Amino acid sequence: MQHRRAGKRLGRNPAHRRMLLRNLVTSLFEHDRIKTTLAKAKVARPVAERLITKAKKGGIHNRRQVAAKLTKPEILQRLFTEIGPRLAERNGGYTRIIRLGPRASDGADMAILELVE
Repeated sequence: MQHRRAGKRLGRNPAHRRMLLRNLVTSLFEHDRIKTTLAKAKVARPVAERLITKAKKGGIHNRRQVAAKLTKPEILQRLFTEIGPRLAERNGGYTRIIRLGPRASDGADMAILELVE
């Protein structure tokens, strides 16, 4: 039984799942839009929104917390200098999930996860 366990497992162990989310969020901030499965997009969305909120607040403590979740230092710089100030007037809802339908090869539901302008 899976009592008192939060979040989707995505068929991976915890370390693999953490790295998957780090890579998804880093790619999202690098390209402003990524195409992935619907399940992965739904799990990555709250992670990305929390990081954007920290980037909006600024400060060295928030910068170090966000750096622990990203894989590339240049994306960290972009998040704090471009993305955070660009979304400063919004009170949440920084990302959008657009459903695309099933993937041809295995039928997995696909989606686009993108930053809202």
